[in-house]
Amino acid sequence: PEPGGSTETSSSVLQKTHRVLVGVTGSVAALKLPLLIAELLKITGLEVKVVTTEKAKHFYNAQEIPVTLYSDEDEWQLWKGRSDPVLHIELRRWADLMVVAPLDANTLAKLANGICDNLLTCVIRAWDLSKPLLFCPAMNTAMWEHPITAQQVEQLKGFGYTEIPCVVKKLVCGDEGRGAMAEVWTIVESVKRILQERGLPRQS
Repeated sequence: PEPGGSTETSSSVLQKTHRVLVGVTGSVAALKLPLLIAELLKITGLEVKVVTTEKAKHFYNAQEIPVTLYSDEDEWQLWKGRSDPVLHIELRRWADLMVVAPLDANTLAKLANGICDNLLTCVIRAWDLSKPLLFCPAMNTAMWEHPITAQQVEQLKGFGYTEIPCVVKKLVCGDEGRGAMAEVWTIVESVKRILQERGLPRQS
């Protein structure tokens, strides 16, 4: 073998980039998107992009998101003719892992029933099921306790997606109970764990 062969191999392993696509929907927990992105970007070798629903834009300032942010408008601007790329397919090819945080009640219902009427739901409908998809439910306690919610969460888990369960806390609406999105550190640790299982060097 060439003298530099083994060094080159180990170097390429260390420099391996993992690509995480973050989906954000119209729950008030979307306020935490800038913090979630900031924490994900602390993971060495991680590239991040965001897909947002239109309603989610109400809760965060796009100027605070230091990565590429895609929305429905981008899907339609990108495609002008038959040979043009289809954004939701390009994104599903690009990503190694997807995390939907927060996943609101409306989008949960859409995903459970295969509805794909915006960029985010189209990406997930086309998702490569050999790749991990994490979802972080977030909704009012009364919505969480509706019996259809448990059915829909189980449906997503049946597709092979991984739930990061919501937590009990005082919600922005004033109610107290289960329904709040998992803490950002919990989500980031879950992403790290899955990436490590897939070969990302362990961080201290």
